[in-house]
Amino acid sequence: MKHYRLTPAFSMLELVFVIVILGIVASIGSEMIVKVYESYIVQRAEHRATLKTELAATQIANRLSSAIPGTVYRIRNDDNYESIEADLVGTDGDNYKGLQWVGSDTDSFSAEATPGWSGFCDINVSTKTSLSTPGSNLNLADEIIDNLSDDTKDIGDAVIYFPEDNTPHHIASGTGETITLDNNASRIVEHYKLAWSSYALMVDPTDGHLYLYYNFTPDPAVALNDNTPRSLLMENVSTFKFKGAGRTIRFKICKQEPISEDVNITACKEKAVF
Repeated sequence: MKHYRLTPAFSMLELVFVIVILGIVASIGSEMIVKVYESYIVQRAEHRATLKTELAATQIANRLSSAIPGTVYRIRNDDNYESIEADLVGTDGDNYKGLQWVGSDTDSFSAEATPGWSGFCDINVSTKTSLSTPGSNLNLADEIIDNLSDDTKDIGDAVIYFPEDNTPHHIASGTGETITLDNNASRIVEHYKLAWSSYALMVDPTDGHLYLYYNFTPDPAVALNDNTPRSLLMENVSTFKFKGAGRTIRFKICKQEPISEDVNITACKEKAVF
């Protein structure tokens, strides 16, 4: 008589149960992996957008901090200019596309222990066309302006601004500690600021990027043109708004960081410049 030994094995029903359980576990695990990856992508985009917005806002604030009072203007969508202190036209600044100002030459002012221009005028020995500015090295200012403007400008293209006066007094020459003006100044006072360029911030509607315009005439509200030099400040800007009160300028800038073709992360930053 033959004896058969029964070997334990999975029944078909048990195999089905195992396959179902493994499928459930796999689906839960894949969902968790997808969610973790999506969270990482979102956090990375938020970090990038926040960091880039903060850097751009800091650069804007640093530039605006050197703006000469009375020379800051808003550029309207119709290309007209109005003072930053004027009441906003329209709703929440939607009728404006840019901000423009004349910036004092902080580079040659702080380049060396003896500044390119000291900002002080000895009115006892100065005239309305010849300013004595003790503590200046105007030859240094001339060299720095020449280098920063790519050899297109020198101190003869710079202007002088006196406090409470937004009239640019154009310089004919500047050597040593003496500035010679093109025309008689209406009045001279102890303090002045030297400027060789205006600056502007504008979002280009063709690509949505924010550009800094520079190296153009240091007179208030000079119209920009296609030949005005510019540099890219930040990409994918969704909002750039600004307003002024007294000598305070507030601005808000928002940037979009794309995650996919249909999804963007937006980060915003607001600053006030005194």
